[in-house]
Amino acid sequence: MTTAHIERIDLDALTAWRIRRGAHELVITQQGAQVLSYRQDDQPPLIWLSEQAAYARGQSVRGGVPICWPWFGALERNPQAVQALHNSPSSAPAHGGVRGLDWQLLGIDNQDDAVVIQFALDTREQPLPDWPHEAQLNLRVRLDDRLHLSLCTDNPGHQPLPFSQALHSYFAVSDIRQVQVEGLAGCRYVETLEDWQQREQHGDLTFSGETDRIYLDTPPSLSIVDPLWQRRLQLHSSGSRSAVVWNPWIDKAQRLSQFADDAWTGMLCIEHANVLDDCISLAPGEQHRLEVSLWSEALK
Repeated sequence: MTTAHIERIDLDALTAWRIRRGAHELVITQQGAQVLSYRQDDQPPLIWLSEQAAYARGQSVRGGVPICWPWFGALERNPQAVQALHNSPSSAPAHGGVRGLDWQLLGIDNQDDAVVIQFALDTREQPLPDWPHEAQLNLRVRLDDRLHLSLCTDNPGHQPLPFSQALHSYFAVSDIRQVQVEGLAGCRYVETLEDWQQREQHGDLTFSGETDRIYLDTPPSLSIVDPLWQRRLQLHSSGSRSAVVWNPWIDKAQRLSQFADDAWTGMLCIEHANVLDDCISLAPGEQHRLEVSLWSEALK
């Protein structure tokens, strides 16, 4: 059995934990329950973290896996049922508010040759500004030979709870111009950069410019093929039928915070999500789990 080494660390204003299990290393912050980085063995990182990342109170760190909840992106782009829960839609922050809150650490435990980290957030105890509704969130992170993320939402209230969400994962790649994403062929997608037109993906996805697409009815398994690093990042999800694929490319990279001008070459976001028609509505007492597992395999 491999025993994990757990270390509490301070990253400027944020509290975080570094967890090592064998040659695997994971860093996660209490604010936002945000995975910051993940490595396997002597490989380059699997999860990308900006070299200019800022560790400040109340704002998400650029990179890792920020949690977007109870809406994804701009609130006005969400279904009306999600918008209606907010008292002041015009001032709603992008991606909801849980990224900037401290979650409660429930425990870090060795279980069955793995280490399990659990965080919780209850909006009855930590209300979101202008969003006076009841919800319980739990993020369970399991680190074995792979990384498993499970975001569970419970509705303890007496009214339906509509929401959109995403695990906003930043993946490390050798060069975005050389990688491709397998598994999306035949999927419909919304091209947000061209008036939100709906299109269909033909063949594997490659990159030659700014990309911001919402893929619909996605399969549970996707992969990032990276020939320069001779690896395939395998992504397996459940509880999700949509995925956002994003890379800012050259011009937008220069306008992003916590982001070097050339950082676009080394990252790719594939955000397993519940957005647009894939939004969730929980009846009182119901729960929903959004789960993603990821690992690396050598290219054959």
